[in-house]
Amino acid sequence: MGGREEEVKILGFWASPFVHRVQWALNLKGTHYEYAEEDLWGGKSALLSSSNPVHKQVPVLIHNAKLVVDSLLILEYIDQTWVHRDQILPTDPYERAMARFWAKFVDEKLMGPAFRAMCSSGEKKVMGANSVTESLDFLEGVLKGKKFFGVENVGYLDFALGWLAYMLEVWEEVGSMKIMDANKFPCLANWMKSFVDHPMIKDSLPPRDKMVVYFEERRKILASLFN
Repeated sequence: MGGREEEVKILGFWASPFVHRVQWALNLKGTHYEYAEEDLWGGKSALLSSSNPVHKQVPVLIHNAKLVVDSLLILEYIDQTWVHRDQILPTDPYERAMARFWAKFVDEKLMGPAFRAMCSSGEKKVMGANSVTESLDFLEGVLKGKKFFGVENVGYLDFALGWLAYMLEVWEEVGSMKIMDANKFPCLANWMKSFVDHPMIKDSLPPRDKMVVYFEERRKILASLFN
């Protein structure tokens, strides 16, 4: 921008689906960035604490000394900053509003409940998994007839839901539960395959075995909170 060197840096954590969203968005825009891995459980850096003093959580986007937090807000910032490159949000105002609605739905009705179901047991696990399955039904309808939620290419809602394509099966294994049924949700099943096979996505996914070990540890630590 303006011919000068830009500072673009992400403070992140390798297993965070929120961080992955930001990385995908910058990759889509073709924007070079520096990545700084945070040790969220062993000691957060002073930079993270000062960059996000309210929550002290990742991701944080640092762009020319400006600090942006919250993954969905960062996606919008990226889209509006590098406007001459591939669009992340739809251009139509109604479609843009709907993308924001469903992205919020993903975080509130899918990701959070699925993670809690992984960490819980007994009736709470069953109820949690069932609620996520019910929520998937809505997204199956939204996706019907399209390859991606962004229609021709990945976009805002694809990034918001992207964790489902590679992380849900890990949570299912760790939590000994079943949420995603390809026969019941064929559109989502096809989307998941297309998403992880996308050239921009497939080389950026964390190793599955490493995720299993990590989320097994998180489940053991958090089990008492969800049971």
